[in-house]
Amino acid sequence: MIWTVERLGRKGDGVAVGSGGRALAALTLPGEVIEGEAENGRIASPRIVTPAPERVRPPCPHYRACGGCALMHGSEAFVKAWKVGVVTEALRAQGLSAPIAGVHVSPPRSRRRAVLSGRRTKKDALLGFHARASDVIVDIADCHVLRPGIQSSLPLLRRLVVAGASRAGELSLTVTETPAGLDVAVTGGKPMQPALFQTLAALAAEGDLARLSWDGQGITRRPPALPMGRAQVVPPPGGFLQATAEGEAALLAAVRGMLRGAGRVLDLFAGCGTFTLPLAETAEVHAVEGLAAPLQALDAAARRSPGLRRITTEIRDLARRPLMPDELAYDAIVIDPPRAGAEAQARELARSAADRLAWVSCDPVTFARDARILAEGGWALARLFVVDQFRWSPHVETVAEFRRS
Repeated sequence: MIWTVERLGRKGDGVAVGSGGRALAALTLPGEVIEGEAENGRIASPRIVTPAPERVRPPCPHYRACGGCALMHGSEAFVKAWKVGVVTEALRAQGLSAPIAGVHVSPPRSRRRAVLSGRRTKKDALLGFHARASDVIVDIADCHVLRPGIQSSLPLLRRLVVAGASRAGELSLTVTETPAGLDVAVTGGKPMQPALFQTLAALAAEGDLARLSWDGQGITRRPPALPMGRAQVVPPPGGFLQATAEGEAALLAAVRGMLRGAGRVLDLFAGCGTFTLPLAETAEVHAVEGLAAPLQALDAAARRSPGLRRITTEIRDLARRPLMPDELAYDAIVIDPPRAGAEAQARELARSAADRLAWVSCDPVTFARDARILAEGGWALARLFVVDQFRWSPHVETVAEFRRS
């Protein structure tokens, strides 16, 4: 059956139209004519009949099987424009718009943090990412996303899987490249026994890992400190960090520009200090986060960093207990919620007297929903930065400046 691809959906699949109706087709581009049979609304193996001018040859040998990337077959200009369009279309659906003040795209081989999957085989191990819409692990040898320090350690990480994975289970390895070496947090492994501990410790020493933790138990203890402004933060094992240093710098530059001159800043969903610590170089900051471990890391980094302004912290579940209007009396506010957004906090910001806000988001749809709540409360969306640090994936981040209209 012949189909024509109308557009890309939010996950990067082509939305194809044919005599059989509509179906999703991975690895296609708008305007392409494709051939294939649809089953359950999806064309599993589309054949390209007429390619789009934006189509390029993917550089990665694993691309067709691996689910880690979805847009490597599109030119850089096309993917960049498409991601900007995803953001603006989400806002348009809520009756909103904003000028795009800048777009950042992280370079290839720049991911300093990745979550890999591992599984033992009869003779060795599989280590990589899941195939598209599957629990099958695609074993990777050369990844065009990962930083070289992680790439070169893949053989060692496979040996960790061989040593510590059960035959029936799957390991999750959160790997972060730090100046002190790799920080590896493994979950789903065998129960810790003395012999396993010795094996893992020897592998960590051989690979010069800064830190290896196994289902929460520390194996090595060299602090994997990361710079955040002039501070050095040791994040909790497996803790959230921005995916690339370049993307983090772009987000921080946008936030700093929006909050310039503020003397007292409120940082909501502060994590371990991505914005708190750099902003504290010029302002007092109150950091609010739902988890204790990231705030402990932030607090420890602040104590080790002379010259910062006063930092206070608060553990609080902002989805269930958002800050009320009388608690939002700061010169400026920065908020960086999870993918689900911050609907409850947006409603309190709408009712507050606050008038300066930088909103960082990793999901255009929930961001647009929350932006509409703010707009209905008298906030104006002044400008928007688009940040793509998950290159070749459908994910996109934004930093938006809101001011009272």
